[in-house]
Amino acid sequence: MDYDFQQIEKKWQDYWAKNETFKAKNNSDKPKFYTLSMFPYPSGAGLHVGHPLGYIAGDIYARYKKLKGFNVLHPMGYDSFGLPAEQYAIQTGQHPAITTETNINRYREQLDRLGFSFDWSREVRTSNPSYYKWTQWIFIQLFNSWYNKEADKAEDIASLISIFEKDGNSNINAACDEDITAFSAENWKNYTDKEKQQILLKYRLTYLADAEVNWCPALGTVLANDEIVNGVSERGGHPVIRKKMTQWMMRITAYAQRLLDGLDGIDWPQPLKDSQTNWIGRSQGASVTFYTVTSSGVEKSYTIEVFTTRPDTIFGVSFMTLAPEHELVAKITTAEQKAEVDAYIEATAKRSERDRMADVKTISGAFTGAYAEHPFTKEPVQIWIGDYVLAGYGTGAVMSVPCGDQRDYDFAKHFDIPIPNIFEGVDISEEAFADKEKTVIANSDFLNGLPYKKAVKRAIFELEKLGQGKGKINYRLRDAVFSRQRYWGEPFPVFYDSDGMPQMIADEHLPIKLPEVEKYLPTETGEPPLGNATDWAWDTNTNKVVSNKNLPSRAESREEGFVDNGIYPLELNTMPGWAGSSQYFNRYMDPHNDKVIYSKEAINYWEDVDLYIGGSEHATGHLLYARFWQKFLFDRGIASKDEFAKKLINQGMITGTSAFVYNIQENPNFFVSSKIFDNYQNQDSKSETLKLIQGFTGQSLDTIRLNPVRVDVKYVNSSNEIDIPGFRKWMEEFKYDHIKFIVTDKEEDSDVVTVHREIEKMSKSKYNVVNPDAICNEYGADSLRLYEMFLGPLEQSKPWNTSGITGVHGFLKKLWKLYLTINDSEPSKDSLKTLHKTIKKVEEDIENFSFNTSVSTFMICVNELTAQKCTSRAILEPLAILVSPYAPHIAEELWEKLGHTLSISEAPFPKFEASYLVESSKEYPISFNGKMRFTMELPLDMSKDEIEAAVMNHEKTQAQLQGRTPKKVIVVPGKIVNIVG
Repeated sequence: MDYDFQQIEKKWQDYWAKNETFKAKNNSDKPKFYTLSMFPYPSGAGLHVGHPLGYIAGDIYARYKKLKGFNVLHPMGYDSFGLPAEQYAIQTGQHPAITTETNINRYREQLDRLGFSFDWSREVRTSNPSYYKWTQWIFIQLFNSWYNKEADKAEDIASLISIFEKDGNSNINAACDEDITAFSAENWKNYTDKEKQQILLKYRLTYLADAEVNWCPALGTVLANDEIVNGVSERGGHPVIRKKMTQWMMRITAYAQRLLDGLDGIDWPQPLKDSQTNWIGRSQGASVTFYTVTSSGVEKSYTIEVFTTRPDTIFGVSFMTLAPEHELVAKITTAEQKAEVDAYIEATAKRSERDRMADVKTISGAFTGAYAEHPFTKEPVQIWIGDYVLAGYGTGAVMSVPCGDQRDYDFAKHFDIPIPNIFEGVDISEEAFADKEKTVIANSDFLNGLPYKKAVKRAIFELEKLGQGKGKINYRLRDAVFSRQRYWGEPFPVFYDSDGMPQMIADEHLPIKLPEVEKYLPTETGEPPLGNATDWAWDTNTNKVVSNKNLPSRAESREEGFVDNGIYPLELNTMPGWAGSSQYFNRYMDPHNDKVIYSKEAINYWEDVDLYIGGSEHATGHLLYARFWQKFLFDRGIASKDEFAKKLINQGMITGTSAFVYNIQENPNFFVSSKIFDNYQNQDSKSETLKLIQGFTGQSLDTIRLNPVRVDVKYVNSSNEIDIPGFRKWMEEFKYDHIKFIVTDKEEDSDVVTVHREIEKMSKSKYNVVNPDAICNEYGADSLRLYEMFLGPLEQSKPWNTSGITGVHGFLKKLWKLYLTINDSEPSKDSLKTLHKTIKKVEEDIENFSFNTSVSTFMICVNELTAQKCTSRAILEPLAILVSPYAPHIAEELWEKLGHTLSISEAPFPKFEASYLVESSKEYPISFNGKMRFTMELPLDMSKDEIEAAVMNHEKTQAQLQGRTPKKVIVVPGKIVNIVG
């Protein structure tokens, strides 16, 4: 019987679904194991062969743990809010929910074909109201919490109010805004309700603030830093500018130190830990206060706070640099400098923060015309603005010490600003000096002669004595912008009262569902898309969403005698993409509970994710925000662990092999094959190649340029030849007859136009995507699963090559043939040895996530058993179990052939018996004067004398010696016998 993988795979996929084979229980006598792959955003393009890599690895491990006797939770769902569906809605008018549902159905179809052991009964979708009800609920918990630095945890806001009522805020040690004003209990008592709410917003873990944000006009929304690549939006490549807007913020900075400390207790890749460590950016130094003055040194007006890690260099300050967005810039800029400063600010607004941070070559800035007074020398110091200083990092201002910082040095050189030298015995004529350990301070009054560490302590002491500074720990991490000006996202459970203050909607009225809108673009007045909704107001009388027509106008609400009708506007922004993914791993534990986010029983049983698999690109996005939310939920007694995943593996990327032909820049109707392009690139043949092209195009030689043109890989065969008819039909501009291919010395429309290949990220836009459906149709899902693991170590990137899959498909055919005859015969010693060395190696490989070497081990095992003509059930049954995590469909079919009625996933993992690998005999090479003449198999427990006697008595030994007595017999037990003479 042939290996009919199509019929086999469909049969077992249906079986698993019907019998809910992989449905997990929230209580069990078995030990628990929770394995999770990052859930996908369901894009319209569906899966390509690169996407399942992590899913396959997670599935192998989940199946393995089930075989080892664990109660395994292995769920899947969809991160289904996202910009692509909204952009499609803007273009077509189709509701994002319809697009998303269609895409999810496509994803589910593809995932099911690959035979994953997902517990689909726990599926979540972040865009379902039943799910985002709990995202909204967590937002409310954050709003109703503050961070108590004394207790080092989040607490209910009611406890803070209680302190205010008794003692005011003078003794509060909390994570809060910088501009806090001290007040007494009596002050608090006399504040209006609005004033109290405004103060509390400065302490809440989610709050409203005017913030510099990354605004993308083309997408009509704010973007997080991790959503911007090379200064443009990751989605669509649109320009991004800096803009100040009122936004909801998350006070993630309260958790900065705990996020750092927590990295020591989790088994995550070190490069990812390093990314988070650098992103959080802890540094120790001093906060220094400068006062602005006129150039003559009088009229102190404003204070400028700076943070520096090098207070020892304070006497080297020759200018200050503010971020162009700093609030003081407009106040201190002189009339003479205003035009230059305004132009510079406008230019900077077009650059993203990441772009500004990455650009270390461009030197730009503008002098404000203002000065600051040096704390110690009292000399005036110029105040400049420069885009290398960021408003959101630290205070948005730096004291510039050009002799000790290369960027300051380059800036000072460029703008001819003085560079005083404060380092003893150091030449700074060519570059700044930044070696702290070799620093000895000079030209610095009381710091003269001090090394770095002593100078830092003394500088801080003198600043504190002066009242213009103090020691401080600073973090690069900033509070996270939590608002997006788009439609397709979680609505905020927030309305604004008659004072314009945000109020939370009570838990029992959640979820607040997205309203219907006619347009998905911002309104004509610039409000977010939810401003287009006709029913988007909150009636506090009925606790329902009602029509906007019941809202009083702003003018009416200010009129004397106005009667508040209890109907208020709802928040028009929606939550960011990372909101729904920041707690989904916990919701899987109890996904259908509509009373609480998850029961205590569920969270206490599963606790956390044991194995999490996903891409390293989420290091400073999802993975950082999820850790923040988890720590908050732990503080408030909602989660049982303060880290959500014990172990994380970042799978590598399966890259695509892109295909290129080349057309002629000035005559784009002419294409050349890769051979022509190679000759064009080669200096020895370039001249002749140009003449060849000139013969077709008629243009002068010096104007000929070749441009790469991508070709969809589905029109290229394994010999790198283009399917010309397919290529012509592929794109509108290629279909006409006037498109010509220059192959050799004449125009040809043949099958031998070849392409260049280049390894790149697999992407629809690069036309190098390989569809897993096509692979499953031709080779089967088990072949795909095995091949993706066989490509190389899980964590490494590796290129896809479809032709390579024939090897693993051939292995599965060979495995199938091994089971055509099965009996209860006693296994041979060799077969037992083959089986148990395979058990040992496969178990070690799975535990070490070395899945690629397991596939090689299976191939060796099947080759050996085939050569041994093995038919023993005692060998073939455990082999089927070993193979089942990797190739579950064929394993299930073979298990059934062996007479079993339950799924192979219910079987126990085979136990390794070391005794079967212990050799009882040794095949000795018998040499005469160093030359091996024959071999003898002898027991390994024979003594040296017994070995010598057995060899000497052998007839072949007698024949070699021909009656002579050897001079010496060398015996190395377990290795060799050599007869000399």
